[in-house]
Amino acid sequence: MTATPLLKVTDLAIEFSTPQGRVRAVDGISFDVYENETLGIVGESGCGKTVTGLSLLGLIPSPPGRIAAGSIELAGRNLAKLDEAAMREVRGGEISMIFQEPMTALNPVFTVASQMTDVIIRHKGLTRAQARREAIDMLGKVGIPAPARRLDDYPHQMSGGMRQRVMIAMALACGPKLLVADEPTTALDVTTQAQVIELIGQLQREFRMAVILITHDLGVVAETCQRALVMYCGRIAEQAQIEPLFRSPRHPYTHGLLDSIPRIRDQRLTQLPTIAGRVPDLLNLPPGCRFADRCTRAQEDCRTAEPELTQAGQSAFACYHPIGHQPAEPVA
Repeated sequence: MTATPLLKVTDLAIEFSTPQGRVRAVDGISFDVYENETLGIVGESGCGKTVTGLSLLGLIPSPPGRIAAGSIELAGRNLAKLDEAAMREVRGGEISMIFQEPMTALNPVFTVASQMTDVIIRHKGLTRAQARREAIDMLGKVGIPAPARRLDDYPHQMSGGMRQRVMIAMALACGPKLLVADEPTTALDVTTQAQVIELIGQLQREFRMAVILITHDLGVVAETCQRALVMYCGRIAEQAQIEPLFRSPRHPYTHGLLDSIPRIRDQRLTQLPTIAGRVPDLLNLPPGCRFADRCTRAQEDCRTAEPELTQAGQSAFACYHPIGHQPAEPVA
């Protein structure tokens, strides 16, 4: 890990206009990603994971969405300030994304060849014949058999696993510095999930790129990531290296997520542990900590002022009454 981060996100806030009012889906989050590192972003559905990933590529639909505050710096350049024309040069070339559902991300009326070669031609300036050869080579690298023939298939002619491999090939075709993988194994069978995760790891080592893995699968995070952010209700609840995060989580929400993982060897379990209550409405957030109404450790101060992210040991967390007793200091 280098001293200077490849990606630096600072106080990022993303809002959406709705008929009921403005919703802040991401509210002041900050994190870094380093070269050749895999950073996991985890949390319940609706916590802001995907919106954060889309913002890095300038893909927040506007209207109704917009970046309300903060900066997204890639190699020292603030992407949040670039216009659409400049972002098109960055998108696909310097940052790429594997979308959650390949059947909807791939255009059903164009062949794989058309969609892949257009990306390669735009960012590498090759002829169509040269771009086709590169596309065939990349399909071969992601494990698609007979790539020269499958290149001319339409998305509906492929299985879900093969479409996901096509998405990976498209994302890596131009050698990006950063890959954002948004739930890359959703709707795939367990065997294919393992193959896709292993493939991303292999290609990361080959291309020496950074990866942001957005997922709700804590098992995948434990196997593939060096660090992780745990998001709740648009904010970071905890961030830490993987080993201390799983061994001794500090935030009660992180502890609840880990506690809810099924453990086959635990014969005493008669019911799967859950986190009680519901995620608060983003239009009517309660004062204080957003997790307080669901937290068994909540006290009066939790309901009056929102906790700031603080550092203690190997973890940073936003909690007044964290698990453990190490003294905490505010993060600068």
